[in-house]
Amino acid sequence: MSPLQVDPAVLAEGINLMWVLVVTFLIFFMHAGFAMLEAGQVRSKNVANQLTKNLLTWSVGVMMFFLVGAGVSSLVGGLTGGGGYSIAEAFGVLTTENSADWVGWLFGAVFAMTAATIVSGAVAGRMKLRAYVSYTVLLAAVIYPVVTGLTWAGGFLSSLGFADFAGGMIVHGMGGIAGLTAAYMVGPRLDRYNEDGSVNVIPGHSLTFAVLGTLVLAFGWYGFNVGTAASVFAVENGELTLGAFSYVGRVALTTTLGMAAGAIGAGAVSLFKTGKVDTLYVANGLLAGLVGVTSNTDAITWIGALVIGLLAGGQLPIVFEFVEKRLKIDDVCAVFPVHGSAGVLGAVLLPVFAVDGFSVGALVSQVAGVAVIAIWTVAATAAVFGVIKALGEIRVDRDHEIEGLDSSEHGVDTYPEFGGPDTAVTDGGTVESDDIIRADGGEANDGGIKLVTAFIRPDKLSDVKTGLAEIGAPSLTVTNVSGRGSQPAKKGQWRGEEYTVDLHQKVKIECVVADIPAGDVVDAIAESARTGEKGDGKVFVLPVESARQIRTDKSGPDAV
Repeated sequence: MSPLQVDPAVLAEGINLMWVLVVTFLIFFMHAGFAMLEAGQVRSKNVANQLTKNLLTWSVGVMMFFLVGAGVSSLVGGLTGGGGYSIAEAFGVLTTENSADWVGWLFGAVFAMTAATIVSGAVAGRMKLRAYVSYTVLLAAVIYPVVTGLTWAGGFLSSLGFADFAGGMIVHGMGGIAGLTAAYMVGPRLDRYNEDGSVNVIPGHSLTFAVLGTLVLAFGWYGFNVGTAASVFAVENGELTLGAFSYVGRVALTTTLGMAAGAIGAGAVSLFKTGKVDTLYVANGLLAGLVGVTSNTDAITWIGALVIGLLAGGQLPIVFEFVEKRLKIDDVCAVFPVHGSAGVLGAVLLPVFAVDGFSVGALVSQVAGVAVIAIWTVAATAAVFGVIKALGEIRVDRDHEIEGLDSSEHGVDTYPEFGGPDTAVTDGGTVESDDIIRADGGEANDGGIKLVTAFIRPDKLSDVKTGLAEIGAPSLTVTNVSGRGSQPAKKGQWRGEEYTVDLHQKVKIECVVADIPAGDVVDAIAESARTGEKGDGKVFVLPVESARQIRTDKSGPDAV
């Protein structure tokens, strides 16, 4: 029997292309993590705006990177690297029919979009959507491609010896620095700082979203780092050999150790600073640890991954506090300490923990590369937003910011009030009931009109609606309110900073009755809303002087 004849070059190319596509899709899935992470760290009135930014970052950014950005990267690499360049070749992806070229472009595009989406978290809650989208266009077309041109495309930083395996500085460091610059240009959110410079804590609306987004990002990060080992097989002397997969185990190991150490480092510093392990710091620290090892994951020892991860996570609370309280920059989602400073740290420490040993020349190259990327990013970002700011288009109006960007920018409400399933069905007409038996033999409410007002726990609204429907009083008005009574105040914590919660969320119910005894309404509300704990609320009964139905012009009890 003769062996099956297979061209090893064809086999290697097919498997390599399949591998790159799989990890590309995994990196794309990171956008779901970014969306949840950022949505969880903003207030509920700005969630839809943050989600829209994430959607448009991909949609607008990937198109611009295809049409312009990929070509700009190739041109910058040729122009600054001392090699030849051709405009036709640089933009060849627009005309080629080679599947390998298109796969390579898409692999680069998901990295570009990761850098772009980082910025949205820094400027959350006050930047106009058009300003953010305009910047995304320029970042995907020019700002980020210049960085990749100087490095991965063979530009002068590459010639200098600057190394960044999967984008710890090129993608994340650049995105974090751009986010910090953008946050400075747009200014802090309303009420973030007092006149004396002190800081007001503005917690995000969902820690659950933030942590789930963190875990989704961590999962996708394996595609980001391990996937950069893009060639599974190579062909040497007509035989298949391992390509970049010769070191893929090291990449997987150091990525995992850096991730774990980052969470531990941030949690430890949080515990030291506040006496508590802050959940959001642990989540952000996990990501900072990943960023810290992303540029060096293929070339450092496992001990180096632990140390860099611990340092990247540990610096997070310190750098965030410095940015917030010293620089007075409102970085909503902590994108600079998570991506910016952690990316810088990892790139600079690569030579210190390199498998091949320490080299002063390598350290100089890393520092020079970090400096060039940072200077270009700050200058380009400041120039773009400077123009937008001069045109008066960078920030939403004060009233719109107070109202929330979901409503003012998109006309939606992410969390519609009382949007749960109906528990009391009524067609909006009157409830006829002629068989009510009065214990005293007289008229309900002495023939008058009563207003029953109650303040209850939000989660008991459904039970109260059911209780009122059962006694024939389905008509009511419901409002979200905040207040305080016997329920004690409590302390909250957001990124290690305490704040007092003395106004508790309640639902206000108003029910006007005439032929239904107000006492029955009070009993129905009290029984349905009771938990036995402080904070159950109160019910009040007030006389109503008169009433008038607009549609029929009826007045008095008949109007009710």
